[in-house]
Amino acid sequence: MLQLISNAFSHSKKTAIVDQFGTYTYKQLLSKSEQIASFLLNGRQDLEEARVAFMVSPGFDYVATQWGIWRAGGIAVPLCISYPFPSLKYVLDDTGAKKVILGKEYQEVLAPLQKEENIDLISIAAFNKDANFQALPELDAARGAMILYTSGTTSLPKGVLSTHANIESQISTLVKAWQWSSTDYTLGLLPLHHVHGIINVLSCALWAGGTVQFLHPFDADQVFKIFAEGKVNVFMAVPTIYFKLISAYESYSPKRQKQISETLSTFRLMVSGSAALPVSVMEKWKEISGHYLLERYGMTEIGMAISNPYSGERKAGHIGFALPSVEVRLVNENDEPINPGESGEIQIKGPSVFKEYWGKPEATQKAFTADGWFRTGDVAIQENGYYRILGRDSIDIIKSGGYKISALEIEEVIRTFPKIKDCAVVGIPDEEWGELVVAGLVAATDFDSKSLMDWLKTKIPAYKVPRKYLVIEDLPRNAMGKVTKNELKKRF
Repeated sequence: MLQLISNAFSHSKKTAIVDQFGTYTYKQLLSKSEQIASFLLNGRQDLEEARVAFMVSPGFDYVATQWGIWRAGGIAVPLCISYPFPSLKYVLDDTGAKKVILGKEYQEVLAPLQKEENIDLISIAAFNKDANFQALPELDAARGAMILYTSGTTSLPKGVLSTHANIESQISTLVKAWQWSSTDYTLGLLPLHHVHGIINVLSCALWAGGTVQFLHPFDADQVFKIFAEGKVNVFMAVPTIYFKLISAYESYSPKRQKQISETLSTFRLMVSGSAALPVSVMEKWKEISGHYLLERYGMTEIGMAISNPYSGERKAGHIGFALPSVEVRLVNENDEPINPGESGEIQIKGPSVFKEYWGKPEATQKAFTADGWFRTGDVAIQENGYYRILGRDSIDIIKSGGYKISALEIEEVIRTFPKIKDCAVVGIPDEEWGELVVAGLVAATDFDSKSLMDWLKTKIPAYKVPRKYLVIEDLPRNAMGKVTKNELKKRF
């Protein structure tokens, strides 16, 4: 039996899930997922790694569906609930999923699938009928478990196939490193088609016997109301969410601010990830909550690989050390380890690393070195043992006038300038420089780009100062809140 499921039997009477419809125990979760597994099997002994897609809102039904697919021997393919139909169809075509489980609120967007003869649309309501429970298959941990899709920032999204062993390694590593326990209570805000929401929040909490309360859609006022109830003690979010929470907090009365700060100070752990956390946001949240956010580093392909310590110094702008059972190295363009103090590509090896890109053997082969290291494409430097991300080689490392420039470093400086709310730095093609450093800015109405440019020249070398500025209402972002820099480049 899968370890995640096995652990649940030890906590059968405890509350596992809280959502807008009610409170559910581990026993109810096990029963519902068994019912779904039996329905999917329909007399068969094993789904034998058939891909089953599902588009279900965050909550009890989502978890029961995911567990049900796993317990029936299928590969779970969670669909992003905010995607338009063409993006969903791409995933279904790519995985070859023949069954799609959907909540009633997504029937309209998936309506075109009703014309497809080879796709079976299953309403989540179908599982509320009396089910004929049947024996479930014994599953080998080496079998495929889940296909998640990369964000597709540089090419078409790729399906990342992880095995049950990969997922169990990702979960157990974090449970140990971040000291999850059955007394933990967390708030689920993050999309559940992404490793941050599925593994770091949902699966870690349930592995340990904790409780996950879901809030969908995100609402800053509601988040603070839930915090005020005094149950939540672990919180994980992306920088965009922390930014929105800070904005809401600043609009409250001093009395309410004091109450919120007192509540936040009692939390055990607060984590930020999925995008670089601006130091300014880190420091402001520290003022509000008393917590220095724990930053970590991971990807769809590897789960989490590097983390600031749970106990010990957390360094702003740094992602910390390699997690247990994860090997990390920095290399040059020839996959050769670099000298101390130099920057290089992060490469990862360990049991948490995915099996393959679904249906893409060439892409899978290119993603690994000859001796089995996964190429992340992210560039970092190690300083006093702590890793610091300089950016993604193809997006955040700008090659201009013979220099390799970190966009993230420039962004950190720009954010400290008055009247700048947020920013993103990119390189655009230029005949003279190769790439020209430019910046997209979210700024106050009376902002003056010349004053920023003059100020930057006193803070960073001239070759790093952006040559062009574009003031926009908001930065383009994906579902996880990451800035989509290729979209920003198009605006220039």
